[in-house]
Amino acid sequence: MDKQQILIVDDEEVNRAILSGVFESEYDIIEAANGQEATAELENSSNIVLILLDVVMPVMDGFGVLQYMKEHDLLEKIPVILITGEKIMDSDDQAYAFGVADVMHKPFYPHIVKRRAKNIIELYQNKHNMELRLKEQEEAILAQEKKIRENNEFMIDALSSVVEFRSLETGEHIRRIKYFTRIMLKYMMKYFPKYGLTPDQVDEIARAAALHDIGKIGISDSILLKPGKLTEEEFEVMKTHTTIGCDILEKFRGNQTEEFYRYCYDICRYHHERWDGNGYPDHLVGDEIPISAQIVAIADVYDALVSTRVYKSAYANNIAYDMIMNGECGQFSPDVLECFALAKVDFFNIVEVIKMFNFS
Repeated sequence: MDKQQILIVDDEEVNRAILSGVFESEYDIIEAANGQEATAELENSSNIVLILLDVVMPVMDGFGVLQYMKEHDLLEKIPVILITGEKIMDSDDQAYAFGVADVMHKPFYPHIVKRRAKNIIELYQNKHNMELRLKEQEEAILAQEKKIRENNEFMIDALSSVVEFRSLETGEHIRRIKYFTRIMLKYMMKYFPKYGLTPDQVDEIARAAALHDIGKIGISDSILLKPGKLTEEEFEVMKTHTTIGCDILEKFRGNQTEEFYRYCYDICRYHHERWDGNGYPDHLVGDEIPISAQIVAIADVYDALVSTRVYKSAYANNIAYDMIMNGECGQFSPDVLECFALAKVDFFNIVEVIKMFNFS
């Protein structure tokens, strides 16, 4: 491993010789007679652990070097001891404003310079090593969180796909619901800041949307797969998929964060609630319905309209859009409808793109 380097910058050769003699047994010494030579050494050297810097020099003075280091983000990486013959008030304040590690005044005592220098080098290296360890720990934590998210994503998709396989779907519904939900949330975040949505919340809600119909696992095939219109009694049974889903989610609660669980629960239970209170299961009205459930609700209705189901053929994109905007599929909040209008083209594009490929 290459020896660590100390850069000595002073226009007086005798001063460079004295300082070089103090450190040459432990460090490689680089000398510069002015600030311009010093900046050149900084460009070409990568192992400098300390700079001993004079102030008054020809061509470029010590403060010119400090300015160069500031502009190139070097002052946090390489400590500088300013060695000056000026009066204390003339240079100290300016030097410390740049962030130098220490200021010493001529005439200096070599053994004191050495002691201070070693302390400063050790301090900076400890700081650097701590920053590296913290960065490594942060990267490890982020990698672990990413792995957990990926595992959760896999389990969520696998669990939600069970419903689709039972209802003879191809798996596209879950994908589209997540896409539609994410798009709606991004428009909501941009144009409706009053809801306080963040990018992390957008991601969490979009993932939770995949579980909106998980409760259909508990609905019998005779109802779930019925090709015609459900009777009133059958529809009452179908409604229970919202609460059945919440019972299922409760069993997985310990494996999720409280926030993510709340999004899953709210979406599962309330995605059939409507703004005017005519939804189910709890007949919530207006803002009693969590915004996450409101967003998934309109995404779910739109996807149901443009998809072929056992009991209906698919509507065209523009017809489905008009049906929702005209209130034919239940009442949605003005904000959600405005957001849906903003996302109209994106919704249409997703449907058309998915039709072009086999995602199953």
